[in-house]
Amino acid sequence: MLLFIEQLLNGLQLGIMLFLMSAGLTLVFGIMQVINLAHGSFYMIGAYVGATVAARTGSFLLGLLAALPASALAGMLVEALVLRRLYKKEHLDQVLATFGLIMFFNELTRILWGRQPLFMDVPPWLSGSVEIIPGVPYPSYRIAVISVGIIVAVLLYLLFTRTRLGMQIRAGASNREMAAALGVNIRLLYTLVFGLGTLLAGLAGVMAGPILAVEAGMGESVLILTFVVIVIGGIGSIRGALVGALLVGMVDTLGRAFLPTLLRTVFSAAYADGVAASLASMSVYILMAVILVWRPRGLLPGAN
Repeated sequence: MLLFIEQLLNGLQLGIMLFLMSAGLTLVFGIMQVINLAHGSFYMIGAYVGATVAARTGSFLLGLLAALPASALAGMLVEALVLRRLYKKEHLDQVLATFGLIMFFNELTRILWGRQPLFMDVPPWLSGSVEIIPGVPYPSYRIAVISVGIIVAVLLYLLFTRTRLGMQIRAGASNREMAAALGVNIRLLYTLVFGLGTLLAGLAGVMAGPILAVEAGMGESVLILTFVVIVIGGIGSIRGALVGALLVGMVDTLGRAFLPTLLRTVFSAAYADGVAASLASMSVYILMAVILVWRPRGLLPGAN
């Protein structure tokens, strides 16, 4: 039972990380109708900048504060120089261009930081553990990741429902021509939205730094799960991204933790471990297929 609770928390933490990634990506696609395969590159930029600044200063918070504007500025620069020319193009053009950006950013990080991975230390004030319930200690840093994700979800909700900028974003997503006719600067709005999306990706990257190795290409693996989250939750929906991320995080974590034990009751240990590893890797895609059969547009699709 204690192991199950611990794995639930691990699934929640993974889900929150995926939400930080998927919220920005679904925001960009829902409003700008751009398929951005390079979203994982901004996750990587956040991780690299955060790890570098934290190593130089000895402060994780300074690394975090440096990573967020770096990711946002990199995103806005890409939007202004590249994506702005692709809004009226076919999705295939967007896919090819953003795939090219992936290779560009991967090689750029190798030039700037080398091929050896970087490692971030957990900040000393989050290096301990907290006893969630008696007998279940859980790392303080992972609790901090969960807390940050919850705070971001609340702030995004307030942004979209309680601010003028949120109203303009929703108007631009529903009918960009009408919004422009009413005086909304669509070009600036798109730049800000893309910057917000890449900022969230950078936040996910720097928060993942103490958990994973920071290396070139680290954004591609998480990008695949991010697209699964968006399809499950519904394209263009922040609420759907949150629900989909939590589902994917739980299914992936619990599958990897408990499938081997379950299958050992039926098969030999070696065979069960091999089958369980394969099924665990497939579990999120099976989940996606089942949900799409039931709800082809996802659980909570966006308005458009």
